[in-house]
Parts: sequence; structure tokens; C-alpha cells
Amino acid sequence: MKVMILGGDGFCGWPTALHLSAHGHDVLIVDNLSRRNIDNELEAGSLTPIRPMGTRLKAWQEASGRTMRFERLDVAQNYHRLLTLLLEERPDAIVHFAEQRAAPYSMKSSAHKRYTVDNNVSATHNVLAAIVESGLDVHLAHLGTMGVYGYGTAGMKIPEGYLPVEVTTDDGDKVRQEILYPANPGSIYHMTKTLDQLLFAYYAKNDRLRITDLHQGIVWGTHTQETSSDERLINRFDYDGDYGTVLNRFLMQAAVGYPLTVHGTGGQTRAFIHIQDTVRCIHLALENPPEHGERVRILNQMTETHRVRDLAGIVARIAGAEVAYVDNPRNEDAENDLHVKNDRFLDLGLKPTTLEDGLLEEVTDVARKYADRADRDKIPATSTWTRRQKPGVPTPAATPR
Repeated sequence: MKVMILGGDGFCGWPTALHLSAHGHDVLIVDNLSRRNIDNELEAGSLTPIRPMGTRLKAWQEASGRTMRFERLDVAQNYHRLLTLLLEERPDAIVHFAEQRAAPYSMKSSAHKRYTVDNNVSATHNVLAAIVESGLDVHLAHLGTMGVYGYGTAGMKIPEGYLPVEVTTDDGDKVRQEILYPANPGSIYHMTKTLDQLLFAYYAKNDRLRITDLHQGIVWGTHTQETSSDERLINRFDYDGDYGTVLNRFLMQAAVGYPLTVHGTGGQTRAFIHIQDTVRCIHLALENPPEHGERVRILNQMTETHRVRDLAGIVARIAGAEVAYVDNPRNEDAENDLHVKNDRFLDLGLKPTTLEDGLLEEVTDVARKYADRADRDKIPATSTWTRRQKPGVPTPAATPR
């Protein structure tokens, strides 16, 4: 299968590219390297050393004997180059990661909000429009987020995308149908993912595009089988207050002797998935595409749920760390339950990697190995949901065109 991976230089995109290449697929990475520019803007790089793309590709060829190609392109801005690339490459599938992925970053200022909306929504719509204009039969797999559902369950398991409803007509007849589960985004980033949903629904209905939307939980871990084969292939490990996911952030804090910062009561329940399972799920989704005319296939890409304070307790016991409760920068309920269905991936053969499998120690070892690269000043969360934005905030990192 020829696969084009948009955003293939990022935290999820890079290990996915390696995984698909290792399984014999022809992989083309498309990226504008904006995540690297955001590192420069925030002055907070990955804890692990991320090599230039040329070095990564060379290392992969040496480690695996397989080649991947790279095209530097801003999907959100350069529509005609994207369309030309589609016509030249004629991919069987596109995996779409080309969106600004951090909720805190999207809330830093009005400039960051506008950048996130402009980049994410334009990228998604450009890809959809280009597929239609190209006339190609391409399966689009998009990495969405569990955050489109919000973090309340109304006493039921969150279904995979669609909610059965019953409406009573004026004549008293009962009409049953399924609708997209009501969206309840908690940040500008999550809002862009809910807009993605509507774009996908329209193009699947109107243009019969084959689309899979993967609503993913919070990713933890660093290594996959492929990234661990050569240090030059290592994946990102973000720990700062904007991009560091909660469990990785706890593990790094423990490694450098910093108290584990739990926001609010820590009663927020979140869905989680290990990075190795992320790449497996995407592979499974590509191997099981929807049919023409089928509605968007939505799968919940998560393996377990935990309260944040419980995660902090696990890490504190493993590492002998202290837990510090700090003000919550987010506008959210102090406590919530979260029950999620993930039957489809389990039916496709996914064997989940869970926290009990000992991989916390693996991630802790990574954090300890590179602890000298950590900037402790970047650990606290400074982007807030409720603060009135101050004028004159710096513009987000420029994206290469």
C-alpha cells in the first residue's frame, strides 16, 4: 500500500511512518516542520534529542534496509502543491496528523487560537477538497481526539461516534436514527476536531469519500519497536506545560526530582493509550477501510481510563516522588467519570498495552537518561483557559510555506 502521512515528523506521525514502513508499505512523509518551529517559539524542546529529518530517514534506511521519502509542504496553505502531489503519487491511503495538537498551546492567546483554527481546519478541508478534485480513490484516516465528546458520560459508555436517538413526530410516530455524538469541546484545539467531524460527514455523504476518524485518548510512552532500534530514530518526549501529556510529564518530573504537578483535585478522568498501540490502531484502520457510500467510520482509539490523581499516585510509588496539587489552569469540572467503548479495535485484534505491563519503568528510564536536557522553568503550565488575554502577545511560530 502506498501511504502518505501528513504531519509525519510529529509525536504520533513519526512512529506511525516507521511502523507502516517496517510492515512493507511505501511511505511518503509530508510535513512543514512547524512543530520544530514551535519548539523554538516556546524555547522548550523535546527531552529526547530529535534529529533532522534527513538524519532520521538515513538512520531508518540503515536500521531497516527500507526507505521513506519526505516532502516539505504546508498542507493548510499550499493547496495546489498538495493536489499536484496527490496526482503525482496516487496514494492508496492518507493518514492525517497535520494539525496543531496541544490544547494548552491553542489557549495561550488570541493569536494562538487563530493559528490553531486556521491551520487545523484549513489543513483538513484542503485534504478533502484535493482528494475530490484529484478523482483518486483514497482512504483518509484522521487522528481525532476523545476530547470531542467532552468529559462527562451522562451515566453511559461513550459510543464510537454515533448516538442512537428516538424522536416523536407530531403524529405520535417514533422515529429512530443515529446522530453524531453531541460535541462538547473543552479548548480551541478540541473545537477544531469537532469541526473536522462535520467536514468528514459532509464529504462522506456528498462525495462518497472513504474516511476513518480515530478519536484518540492521551498518548503515553516514547518507544515503539521501530523507534527503539536506533537512537537517531527516537520519538519526541514533550514535558513542558503546553505539549507535555500528563503521564509523560509526571514521569519526567519524577526523574528530575520535581514534585508531580496535579491540577486541581486531580479528579479528572482521562482516556489513555500507549504510543505502540497508537501505531497498531492506525495500521488496523488502514487494513479495514470503509466502503464507498459508508458514513464516516469512527473508532475510539484508547485502551484504558484513569483519574489524574491516581496516575500521580502510581508514579509517586514507583519513583518515590512527591505530589503537589496546584491550581487548575483549565475551565473544567473538578471531578468527572469517563466510560468509553472501544469494541471495534478489540474486534480487529488489538491487544492493549496497559500501565500494568511495566512500561512505566521503560518511560522512566528514558526520562532519567535525558534528564540533564530538562529545563525546570518550562514544567509549570502557564497557558490558562480563563485569564483575559493581554494585548501584544507574540505571534505563534511561523510555519514554512
